[in-house]
Amino acid sequence: MEFFPALTPEHRAFVAKQPVFFVATAAKDARVNLSPKGMDSFRVLDERTVAYLDVAGSGNETNAHLLADGRITIMFCAFDNPALILRIYGRGRPVLPQDEGWSALAADFTLLPGTRQIFVVDVEQVQTSCGWGVPYMAFERTRETLNKYHATHDDQTRFAKYAQRTRSIDGLPVRNPTVPA
Repeated sequence: MEFFPALTPEHRAFVAKQPVFFVATAAKDARVNLSPKGMDSFRVLDERTVAYLDVAGSGNETNAHLLADGRITIMFCAFDNPALILRIYGRGRPVLPQDEGWSALAADFTLLPGTRQIFVVDVEQVQTSCGWGVPYMAFERTRETLNKYHATHDDQTRFAKYAQRTRSIDGLPVRNPTVPA
């Protein structure tokens, strides 16, 4: 196990090859939230800043936890060779379409149907470990289900759903995108 103060070029190359990553957050007296992510939604902005595009799905726990506490861990693991696990520890914040800085940040991504927000993480530490217990698995293809679902709903329908989800599963407040002007 090794710790680093920032992402190295080798770390960045490893992250760029991974089709899936995992995000963990927690807030005081709330459940730990752990979610898999994919869909070409992760970006290394610089050695101390990363971000990922959030497409609306089952809830908005990460938003609630980051507003309440800010801590976030992102994990990548290799399912091929060489074996490796890479964790990014940091403090995160949601950036919503109505927020200052959205346009500049969104330019780093291909916005997907149902894009709700972008989470920006200030990297505090990077950890690598062997990953020898992770099985070999092959990436077959990206699921299109979420994109197809959101493509069939107009903005009014999506934003109406967002407006109803004002709390996390533990009752913490969330911020939602507002209807574009």
